[in-house]
Amino acid sequence: MLLQVHPDNPNPREIAMAIDALQNNGLIIYPTDTVYGLAWDINSPKAFDRIVKIKGKNALKENFSMVCQDISQVSQFTLHISNTIFKLLKQNLPGPFTFILNANNNVPRFYKSKKRTVGIRIPNNNIALDIVEKLGHPIMTTSLHHEDEILDYMTDPELIHEKYDHLVDYVIDGGYGNNEASTIVDCTGDDIEIIRQGIGELVV
Repeated sequence: MLLQVHPDNPNPREIAMAIDALQNNGLIIYPTDTVYGLAWDINSPKAFDRIVKIKGKNALKENFSMVCQDISQVSQFTLHISNTIFKLLKQNLPGPFTFILNANNNVPRFYKSKKRTVGIRIPNNNIALDIVEKLGHPIMTTSLHHEDEILDYMTDPELIHEKYDHLVDYVIDGGYGNNEASTIVDCTGDDIEIIRQGIGELVV
């Protein structure tokens, strides 16, 4: 089902519908400040099983990211965040970044693996942040790639709906998405390293 949601002022009714789906092992496709993403509740193993069916067994090896409401929520899933990293997060989030951080013991069960790092996103998008806030905990997410060799990502929500309607519970139409993903910043070592330059220009 296609849900049209105002990108600046999301209607609580539509957000509630998306949350209800997530809480019942559902999958949603939603907008971010970069590309459209496929998401599920981190506490739903059944939803993760649906992801594996969609993406194949390789899904078990994918580096899915968590979308969090704020930095305080991030700290629930990571090891100690140094003052330097905290300042970096504070300066750049919400924004078009994925920060790779050292994971604590809460994380591996969400991936069904011995995951020691976690990708964290706090997108500058009212719809995404509203969903996470109302849900009360993060969602797990992966980008929607395009089958075209030239186009990296799908950007038109109506075309996304045509392709994925039978696989997900809701496609949230929050306007056209970007065709460039987030900047990935690795913060797990001694030095901060940009491992993929995307839309976000890192402020250090």
